[in-house]
Amino acid sequence: MRPLFAPLIAIALGLAALAAAPAHAERIKDLAQVGGVRGNPLVGYGLVVGLDGSGDRTSQTPFTVQSLKSMLDQLGVSIPPGVNPQLKNVAAVAIHAELPAHVKPGQTIDVTVSSIGNSGSLRGGSLLMAPLKGADGQVYAIAQGSLMVSGFGASGRDGSRISVNAPNTGTIPNGAIVERAVAGATPAGSGPAGIITLNLHEFDFTTAARIVAAIDAAFGPGRAQAIDGVTIEVAAPASNRIAFLSQLESLEVNPGAAPSKVIVNSRTGTVVMGGEVTVLPAAVAHGSLVVSIIESAQISQPGAFGDGATVVVPQSTIEVQQEGNRMFVLEGASLQAIVQAVNAVGAAPGDLVAILQALKRAGALRAELEVI
Repeated sequence: MRPLFAPLIAIALGLAALAAAPAHAERIKDLAQVGGVRGNPLVGYGLVVGLDGSGDRTSQTPFTVQSLKSMLDQLGVSIPPGVNPQLKNVAAVAIHAELPAHVKPGQTIDVTVSSIGNSGSLRGGSLLMAPLKGADGQVYAIAQGSLMVSGFGASGRDGSRISVNAPNTGTIPNGAIVERAVAGATPAGSGPAGIITLNLHEFDFTTAARIVAAIDAAFGPGRAQAIDGVTIEVAAPASNRIAFLSQLESLEVNPGAAPSKVIVNSRTGTVVMGGEVTVLPAAVAHGSLVVSIIESAQISQPGAFGDGATVVVPQSTIEVQQEGNRMFVLEGASLQAIVQAVNAVGAAPGDLVAILQALKRAGALRAELEVI
């Protein structure tokens, strides 16, 4: 057996062991989220200053100079018309963050800062005060602070350059102060007979039915109702709704088994198979045609006293080899049998996709095949 997919065997055996083990209960908190409790994206634009010569080249990014002039004008500093400062320590950046649910004014959130010009590195820079807006155009937070950049880059005078990670992107922990809260209805409903909506992270009728059964067993029959494979409505009490939510999200449920699926990344050759994947008895044959072309040069030289010139004559040697086709029978229906058969035929990552597709077409692979 050729060890081309040794890591795949280890992963497959681990998944098979997990599939054979008893299912572990999970909290409703990990399986679903309360409707209305979600974050909101924020975006902004600003300037990073204090860079060590790695800022935007202002001749190619005129918006950086324009932004700097506008900021200085607001601070009472006037730059004469027609004068464009040639700065190397300023960079225009885009700022994005997520406003968590039920966050209050005065609290802080993390922000990510990314260069939008031609700045090579934001290391050592500081973001000046910049507003962060939501989808409605309202300002919800103000960002400012010193950047933390994990990437590193260096360049030489001859144009050579080396970069580790992404030096033109950084973060500012707790770098924005929330100025406005998002208005919205409470997750427990607005009336005495308010309804709490639970939205499952994954569409699954079995998991939804088991959550309903667990809620009814804990709080009484008829408390919960599954609308579909994702949405569950729960009748909330008129009082102590926070305590009710705390007890609700702590209930443990055995989720339904995930659908049988094989994920193949055709670019990297990565293959992931779920523990529920099975295969019916089938035979697999694999062979490849290898064509080798060798180019060599032969020197033709005239005789000692003959007329003529020395010339180089190209010579090509072509060899064709076809590996013997070997057929293997999948005798088992387990995930381990699939992996062992694929290794037995010596399939390369690119060939593995074709083998899995052929098994699927033959009706032997009992799983959904997804190629990304």
